[in-house]
Amino acid sequence: MTGNTAQREPVPVWSHAGILVIDKPRGPSSHEVAAWVGRMLGCQVGHSGTLDPQVSGVLLVMLGNAVRLAPLLLQHDKEYVCLMRLHGTVDRARIDQMAAEFTGRLYQRPPRKSAVRRNLRIREIRKMEILTVEDRLVLFRVECDAGTYIRSLCHHIGLALGVGAHMQELRRTRSGTFGEESVHTLHDVQDAAIAARDGDRTALAAMILPVDAAVPDLPIVVVRDSSIDALCHGAVLAGVGIISCMEFGKDQTVAVLSEKKEFICLGQALVPSGSFRPGETGLVIAPTTVFMSPGTYPRGWTKSKKEFPEKKKQERKPTPAVQKRPQKFAGMPRPTSGKRNGGHDSVQPAHPDRRPGKKPDRQFRKKRYH
Repeated sequence: MTGNTAQREPVPVWSHAGILVIDKPRGPSSHEVAAWVGRMLGCQVGHSGTLDPQVSGVLLVMLGNAVRLAPLLLQHDKEYVCLMRLHGTVDRARIDQMAAEFTGRLYQRPPRKSAVRRNLRIREIRKMEILTVEDRLVLFRVECDAGTYIRSLCHHIGLALGVGAHMQELRRTRSGTFGEESVHTLHDVQDAAIAARDGDRTALAAMILPVDAAVPDLPIVVVRDSSIDALCHGAVLAGVGIISCMEFGKDQTVAVLSEKKEFICLGQALVPSGSFRPGETGLVIAPTTVFMSPGTYPRGWTKSKKEFPEKKKQERKPTPAVQKRPQKFAGMPRPTSGKRNGGHDSVQPAHPDRRPGKKPDRQFRKKRYH
């Protein structure tokens, strides 16, 4: 191994699950930014909420097994600040009126340059606020569903105004509960990673958020220490292992925590919270995404002492030997299953009066239709 190759390999700095909020700059793609963070920290990474190369702002990078949160983080609502350029002069009052008309549920089709199929979809614009208007430049803030294309929104607003418009600059200011107040630049991460290699992990630990910070709006279920290891192995949680819980409905996603407020897993409620009491029997929550490693807490469950008889091994019957063909047919080819000559077998069954090397009589020939 050469010295250059050793320098390129990532050095493990962080090995736990966590979330890092990055201030993505303009230029690189979201995948490139996440890959750079992975090389700095030497761990598995993933990102949620893809940003175009020319878009900056909040990008969530998941570390370790926090990548399992991707389906949940992708559903977070977003907030953007956009600079739109109109192709003609429009009064401010008309722009404010149009912003109010584009608030609510809208039909959208992804742009041609996008990473998804251009299927018609419905997205909700929860709030649109016009910040300032200077000549043909319009600066506005928008709160919307995940998967909303602001480029398409600017194009549609321009069509409604009758002058045309396009998105000139865009920045994401919030993703779910993560805003600009908690972002860190790539330079900050690199400095913290170098300090961690030298033995000072204070700056890096302050940057990385725990996994439960991504699920503040989910109902919380607190369980006993004796049931945690079983949950880490994928067992369904029963009511006897629950200490307290918030209100939730059937099939709703819940967050399962320990008594020390440690995040254990996400689960799907099998029954509503009103149908049982903590400490009662009955299955309540099925774990879907486990974050705590097995063995973190002592095992509180025992294996069954029931002995099962060993299964008898069935002896294989010997395969019958292939029967040899009679000596009188030794020189003739075997019939094949392939279809040739208009769908008939390649070799016709022999007639009693037929002799090898002799053509069959005309009365035994089959008719062929061409």
